[in-house]
Amino acid sequence: MAIAKAERLMNLALCLLGSGRPLSKRELRTSIEAYMEVGSEDAFNRMFERDKDDLRELGMVIETVESLEGEIGYVARRDRNRLPPVALDAEEAAALVLAARVWQQARLAGAASGALQKLRAAGMPLAEEERETYAALEPRVPAGEAAFEPLMIACRDRRPVTFDYRKSNAVRPETRQVEPWALECWRGHWYLAGFDRDRGAERVFRLSRITGRVRSRAGAFTVPVPGQVAVRESVERFAGENATAQARIRLRTGSGYPLRARATSTARHDAEWDELEIPYGHGLDAWLAEFGPDVIVLGPAELRADVMERLRAVAKG
Repeated sequence: MAIAKAERLMNLALCLLGSGRPLSKRELRTSIEAYMEVGSEDAFNRMFERDKDDLRELGMVIETVESLEGEIGYVARRDRNRLPPVALDAEEAAALVLAARVWQQARLAGAASGALQKLRAAGMPLAEEERETYAALEPRVPAGEAAFEPLMIACRDRRPVTFDYRKSNAVRPETRQVEPWALECWRGHWYLAGFDRDRGAERVFRLSRITGRVRSRAGAFTVPVPGQVAVRESVERFAGENATAQARIRLRTGSGYPLRARATSTARHDAEWDELEIPYGHGLDAWLAEFGPDVIVLGPAELRADVMERLRAVAKG
């Protein structure tokens, strides 16, 4: 559905730009295949008005013109819909090059490389000294999970999805029906924020725990999509960024450097163990469980119980 609409909008934009004169609704309906397939006149009128509004929201200037016979026509004049020349200074050009290096997956890397080639063809050379200045920077955004690409497309197209998800303390995965809002990367892991239809509430899912194939579903979203800032805050709460208390752990000497970086206090316990205090928020139990035998949770008691439950689930699996 999203692809069909995009194609229809593109065809309408090309008609309005290429005609050189105002076109009536009747002429547009007989010129664009998608409009020809619409059964009733009322349905066509509604579709056309939505499409026209969508193009205007995207920045296209569409003029409404009335002919001498009183017929309404529409035209998008090229001089009013031409983008200004691309002009980038050296720092802006270098920032684009760094951004293009971030994505390493084949599909995304090809799009980023193609965009740079087009900008260079439009006159965006990057000076040698600028290349050398930024050559040492090699940014990466890992996205190796198989679920990343289909979920990215589903978020973009606003399409509900179904997938099997295994919680860290569960032996078997459960099927989830989700309206995907956005993907966020936090501490090297990708998370999906969205509306879980079965639970009737907002949920956050770690992509590495999605098993099997992500399947798209027909139909529209049933709840409004929140702003990007709200989605990011949801992921941070789930992943433990917003701490509400302090946890006390024992950490094996010479290990757990990410935990040490977050510690608010560190003391030597003996030759083998150190004792740390770290911020305690939602998701800390899952993170501590990843360190296995190198971590002992001293308190709070509920955190210790959660970590033990996760480790038992892993042992059973």
